[in-house]
Amino acid sequence: MAVKFRLILPLLFLSGVCPDDPGAEDKLTVFTVATQKTDGYSRYVRSLEMFDYKLVTLGMGEEWKGGDMNYPAGGWKVNLLKEELEKRKGEQGYIMFTDSYDVIVAAGQESLLGQYNKMGGGIIFGAEGFCWPEPSLKDKYPVVEEGRRFLNSGGFIGPIDTVRQLLEAGGQLGDTEDDQLFYTKLFLDPELRSKFDIKLDNKAEIFQNLNGETENLDLRFTGSSPYFVNLVFDTLPMVFHGNGPSKLFLNTMGNYIPGQWNTETGCDDCWRDTREVKKMVEKPRIVMAVFIEQPTPFMDEFWEKLVNLNYDKSAIDLRIHNNVDFHSTQVEEFVEYWSSTNELESYNSIKYIAAADDVTEVDAASSAVAQCEKLKCDFLFVVDSTAHLDNPNTLALLVEQNRDVVAPMLIRPYSAWSNFWGSLSSDGFYARSFDYMEVVRNDRRGLWNVPYVSACYLVSGAVIGNPRTRPSYVSDSLDPDMAFAKSVRDAGVFLYVTNRLNFGHLVNNENFPVTHLNNELWEIERNRYDWEKRYLHENYSASLEPGYEHAQPCPDVYWFPVMTERFCDEFVAEAENFGRWSDGTNTDERLAGGYEAVPTRDIHMNQIGFDTEWLYLLDTYVRPLQETVFVGYFHQPPRSIMNFMVRYRPDEQPNLRPHHDSSTYTINIALNNVNKDYEGGGCRFLRYDCKVTETKKGHMLMHPGRLTHYHEGLYVTKGTRYIMISFVDP
Repeated sequence: MAVKFRLILPLLFLSGVCPDDPGAEDKLTVFTVATQKTDGYSRYVRSLEMFDYKLVTLGMGEEWKGGDMNYPAGGWKVNLLKEELEKRKGEQGYIMFTDSYDVIVAAGQESLLGQYNKMGGGIIFGAEGFCWPEPSLKDKYPVVEEGRRFLNSGGFIGPIDTVRQLLEAGGQLGDTEDDQLFYTKLFLDPELRSKFDIKLDNKAEIFQNLNGETENLDLRFTGSSPYFVNLVFDTLPMVFHGNGPSKLFLNTMGNYIPGQWNTETGCDDCWRDTREVKKMVEKPRIVMAVFIEQPTPFMDEFWEKLVNLNYDKSAIDLRIHNNVDFHSTQVEEFVEYWSSTNELESYNSIKYIAAADDVTEVDAASSAVAQCEKLKCDFLFVVDSTAHLDNPNTLALLVEQNRDVVAPMLIRPYSAWSNFWGSLSSDGFYARSFDYMEVVRNDRRGLWNVPYVSACYLVSGAVIGNPRTRPSYVSDSLDPDMAFAKSVRDAGVFLYVTNRLNFGHLVNNENFPVTHLNNELWEIERNRYDWEKRYLHENYSASLEPGYEHAQPCPDVYWFPVMTERFCDEFVAEAENFGRWSDGTNTDERLAGGYEAVPTRDIHMNQIGFDTEWLYLLDTYVRPLQETVFVGYFHQPPRSIMNFMVRYRPDEQPNLRPHHDSSTYTINIALNNVNKDYEGGGCRFLRYDCKVTETKKGHMLMHPGRLTHYHEGLYVTKGTRYIMISFVDP
């Protein structure tokens, strides 16, 4: 009862409606017409049950006879109601008739009947701003001083026997004729309008028709409870009807009302019909369909997270569609390992569709649906290569959520780009819902009814097994994901995205270059999150914490853990793959003037196309460290013309003579291991007679470049030493 009171509260106290107004709850019966128990119908029923309404559903289980509701139609609804009310001739009490698939009731009976009586009773229809289906009748409507003029038949209320008489007065109506036109003609007849006291709810005090009004409704909270206010008329509608193209807006409203979400406990509806996988005797069978449709970075991590999902692999039939030659070797190795090499665990089956097979994404997705149908699988789990499932419980949690279509919310880190759309534009493409940013930022967590999901989602086998609801990826004008979402929406199935927990993130595979040896090195800005996970030292951030005591092997020479060993290995490999090291002489055509006073055997970053990325690294990761140790010096972005990798070998250039650097400060990153990859080496600062010889792979030395820190490179006696140098702010 606490939930019900919380929901009624705004309507009782903000609208001034008295709960003691005439009209007992048990005298109001709600009627509707529905032939199938769609998600929209189930939502409608739940909204009524929350307030203990009595509901009579007409037509359930029958074949729809009312024509195509995308056009003037629906007369069958009138005839079903007329037939039912004839059985109730002389019955006392009130009837509220509404549509069902696109209606939400958000107030209790006391509030609704109180407002009804306040408006003078009679038969009250909802109103809208469009004269439909016959605009020519516009001038026959009574002029109103304020509010919407035109009747909408998606909701009306009145004495039950008076409504029966009104329907009788309307005469015969064909099942496929238009129901709204039927009621419109009754209203426009002055004699009948007076006789039956027919009114329109011009200011949406009971019925809010949403078509053309979505910008006029605002989500508010009283305490922790949500409600919607009509900003134009300052009213608190009680019955919301998503007529025409406003159904998606109604779906968004339905994420909050009635009783779906509040600021205190969050998503109350999230727990409805949930299951626990661990309590299931038999794990639901999953067809997992992986799609690699274009070159994608960080696939090593993608596969690792996929196989680490906490779900019995023997209950998973894995399908992989790889449409990219670049990834073929890696995918083939993965398939080989999980098909035969790994003897500890394995998938129930693996089907690999290779790039050479020339199968389109649409055909691959369609065959995944067909396989799920054939196997009578419990769920189809679609995972694109851009979806990184950081939470190993993702699959199990989606199964437990127990919705027909549900996706884990995934975003590109540091952006608002996600795998769902909050709304659609008039032409069916991306639009933001009023709460999109709150959801994406996780300011509001819950389970959200949305019009589009992609990259990763779970589809129930019940939806796939039903020909009426089976999803399709085929479209002449839409991409496969949009075609899927549209087919599901059109079948009356809701799509949900959940951010109840953190599930993972998206990588950005737009314009991913595949011309390098280690292409992910170039993703430092476009996929910064994943780049850091792979390449930034795990202890890097500790150096930025207040009060941190930085290692200082020599005066004003600081030591920082910066890069991972993998970064160092791939970075060196990239330089060696390029291979054109300078000759270590004073002549250097790469420099303005062609002369190098203190030459080394090196490769400049601009030679391998990494200069922009390296400057980003200096600004993002090096500059903050500099500001912690050389306090008071600030220069953003850092300027560095000389960024180069140096190679020392006994038979090439084993050392470097004493010199100053042309910099305000210099960084020197060790790229391999002393006493393992080479012997000797290091740096000596002559002024302090201080040596740094026990360098650490991935660690960075930082020191002033001029005046005080005259230094030399010590002899490498065995092996090859690699270091990365930048002269910052020359």
